[in-house]
Amino acid sequence: MIDEYGSENLYFLPPVYLTFSVRNYYISYLYVIMAKKITERSNDYSQWYLDVVREAQLASHSPVRGCMVIKPNGYALWENMQRQLDDMFKETGHQNAYFPLFIPKSFLSKEAQHVEGFAKECAVVTHSRLINTEDGIAVDPSSKLEEELIVRPTSETIIWDTYRDWIQSYRDLPILINQWANVVRWEMRTRLFLRTMEFLWQEGHTAHATEQEAREEAYRMLEVYRSFAEDYMAMPVETGVKTESERFAGAVDTYCIEAMMQDGKALQAGTSHFLGQNFAKAFDVRFQDSDGKEKLVWATSWGVSTRLIGGMIMTHSDDNGLVLPPRLAPTQVVIVPIWRNDDEKASVSEYGNTLFQSLKEAGIRVRFDDRDQYKPGWKFAQHEVEGTPLRIAIGPRDVANNKVELARRDTLNKELVDREGLEQRIPEILETIQSDLFKAAAERTRRQTHTASDYNEFKNLLESEGGYILAHWDRTAETEEQIKNETKATIRCLPLKPEKNPGKCMISGKESPYPVLFARSY
Repeated sequence: MIDEYGSENLYFLPPVYLTFSVRNYYISYLYVIMAKKITERSNDYSQWYLDVVREAQLASHSPVRGCMVIKPNGYALWENMQRQLDDMFKETGHQNAYFPLFIPKSFLSKEAQHVEGFAKECAVVTHSRLINTEDGIAVDPSSKLEEELIVRPTSETIIWDTYRDWIQSYRDLPILINQWANVVRWEMRTRLFLRTMEFLWQEGHTAHATEQEAREEAYRMLEVYRSFAEDYMAMPVETGVKTESERFAGAVDTYCIEAMMQDGKALQAGTSHFLGQNFAKAFDVRFQDSDGKEKLVWATSWGVSTRLIGGMIMTHSDDNGLVLPPRLAPTQVVIVPIWRNDDEKASVSEYGNTLFQSLKEAGIRVRFDDRDQYKPGWKFAQHEVEGTPLRIAIGPRDVANNKVELARRDTLNKELVDREGLEQRIPEILETIQSDLFKAAAERTRRQTHTASDYNEFKNLLESEGGYILAHWDRTAETEEQIKNETKATIRCLPLKPEKNPGKCMISGKESPYPVLFARSY
């Protein structure tokens, strides 16, 4: 059973391959050691998630409580997300701009619902200078600011103060602006990517002459988010409108995409808000219309954040580590050469480099991992835990036979194939992986979606199955709050295009036009 590459070269194979040969026993032993670094999902899902983030080298905790260091692997993933979303925004007519990190405190007080929604999450700057003292560094009391500054939790207020100077006539509209930035929201309980005090995001802010234009914009951007989540993240989502208690502070309507994670909890993955004229009123943003009348501007805002990385991890990854959809993976294909001596190294390296260059020219994000300091088995393990969608292994026998070994990360299946035509075949395989990941997630979401006819069934399903539960609700805040307090489940959304299915509220018995989507969530 010892093959041409010698017993010291280790493969990352599951224990099912265990035999009495020294090589395969050693391989299986390596697998057990590696696997212990990642907790099984069935044992502790929360710890599994943190283990995957750590072992895939995505992020780590920072010295500042609640903040994170995004490592190169994680940031490369965010860059790919950012690049694709940015292209989609620009295709819909948006431009990028940048607004200050600091917001005068008085700005937040101009929109009552907005300030109430963010008041408990704001970081406040009160002084501008430090001084040296006998006890160390201290805040200089003489540097107290005349007006405190809020570290940006979101940018509606400072942007709409700016828009007042930009807008005078209907000819200045619409304004379609997006900003890539960081924000700070003072969270007490944090989890890497999913909820941190500081995170990266984009926030769109648009101004329109009519309500219809603004509502169409909010729907348009919701569809952009849905398309990105499903077509690029391979993450199926539900779209809908939030209840009054769940909508964005200062919005008239909040639309959302919701995704179901493997543990049966929902994740709000993106939101698009119709702001009406609330911020135009607060900041006196008016324009002269073509009929000569002065009117208030209509507004939207919309955003997604690095939380999407957490959602993608929990949608696709397994007990071996990260699983990435090829369209967003920083490295789509890794080539691992295997040799025993310098002669084999020369021929395998030349063969691998030629393949590397041809795949790169074909537009594939490919890496040739020829590091001498690591054995092939270690490289296989690393690329598996980091989620590289497709691995190519090349040894001397492959060079002689003009072959390569392909291994898919999502299925762990391997096959020996001809070298010829790989430039055309590999993109097809990557698209198959992308499609299969979406199908698997969609099928899991279908299995995790249930219907409850009464409150007892609702509670039993939450405890036994989790996932989405469709149930009737009487549209009152009192009933919504009761369900949340008693079950920790919230209304994730009201369907945008519900099927007519009247019934009675599972709590009050009052009439309900159609079921809404409940779940426990992150």
